[in-house]
Amino acid sequence: MNQHTNPDREARSILIANDRGGYTIPTEGLYPYQWNWDSAIAALGFAQFDLDRAWTEIETLFTGQWDDGMVPHILFHQQDEGYFPGPDVWGCNGPIPSSGIIQPPIAATMTRKIWEQDTAFGDARMKALFPKLLAWHRWIMKWRLDEFGAVCTTHPWEAGRDNAPDWDNSMARMDASDVGEYQRRDTSHVNSEDRPTKFDYDRYIKLVQIGRKAGWDQQELLTLNPFRVADPTMTFTTLRAARDLLVISEQLGLDAEGLSADIEKLETGAHSLWNEELGSFDARDAHTGEMADSVSNASYLCWYAGIESDKMLERLKTTLATVPYPVPSYDPEMPKFDARRYWRGPTWAFMNMMIGFGLQDLGHTEQADQLRQKTGDLISGFGFAEYFDPKTGSPAGGKAFTWTAAVWLHWAGRA
Repeated sequence: MNQHTNPDREARSILIANDRGGYTIPTEGLYPYQWNWDSAIAALGFAQFDLDRAWTEIETLFTGQWDDGMVPHILFHQQDEGYFPGPDVWGCNGPIPSSGIIQPPIAATMTRKIWEQDTAFGDARMKALFPKLLAWHRWIMKWRLDEFGAVCTTHPWEAGRDNAPDWDNSMARMDASDVGEYQRRDTSHVNSEDRPTKFDYDRYIKLVQIGRKAGWDQQELLTLNPFRVADPTMTFTTLRAARDLLVISEQLGLDAEGLSADIEKLETGAHSLWNEELGSFDARDAHTGEMADSVSNASYLCWYAGIESDKMLERLKTTLATVPYPVPSYDPEMPKFDARRYWRGPTWAFMNMMIGFGLQDLGHTEQADQLRQKTGDLISGFGFAEYFDPKTGSPAGGKAFTWTAAVWLHWAGRA
């Protein structure tokens, strides 16, 4: 066990080392670009010692916003031959070379937290950002809702939980036999046992090829895309973002027509993801209506979205008592649990922080404090890894990771 003697200093050093001047990369080598939800978390970390830099992180992310309001999941600010799939594979036409999909819209929520901290210049910067945040929200409401009002992911990368068991059935129905040859780079940086399999990766690339062929035309992709899954991550983060945008608009006197109606629609959608047999919030294939039967760490984002659940709270209490380093990305009691493989078991500090925000907001302070303490122990004991084995704490994935450092500075280090 590697005891980190001064995690505060180390966390700041990681953010500064991963700063590329206006945006932050997740970690050196493995991820050389600006990722959407990583950036929103990074901004929270910067806000603990440099508020101006925190704002700049979010503002830079929105320089890549498309004319229709979409904010891509990756912005390729500088060419890096070591990353696949790069901008040439995506074939997008945004203001900055980018991917053609989104990521969970946590930017509005994290920006609100920065705004509330910045009493000097926050209002002016928030007023400038607000129309862009609102435009992205409206894009999601237009293109990503299913018939129940839940928010769909159209690519496993879009939900941010790349190889979660939630997608297995939907992915298995896909034919990726004609995907062609490609050279993935992630497995040259980290242990392939910690990463998605080739079976998964073939389908990730196939979905990119389908999107590119359609010119990323969302109307066309409604028909063409074989992967469309209503998902707790997307639904809960979109609902939370809508709530935060409404509060910001009211406090700053900004126009935000339709947000209250959106919140109602998204609340209905969120409740539609409850799987009674499983006793958990769950993902649902929007094409077939089939539930995934997957208890993931995203299932616990209900409180973050302002949705109360006694059954999820009981589940969480059990997890906090029985898993040494919670919250695992997939329930250890379930058949597909893998303690080290990316989103099939490992614990992610930033997901814990978002779960913790929700617990705190809805008055579950004991569980929020427990989770913060355990996450703090995990980071101070095992370092700033991308993710961790929930049973042993063993670090996995990339090292010196931006969002783990940011989580320490904003939340876990305060335990």
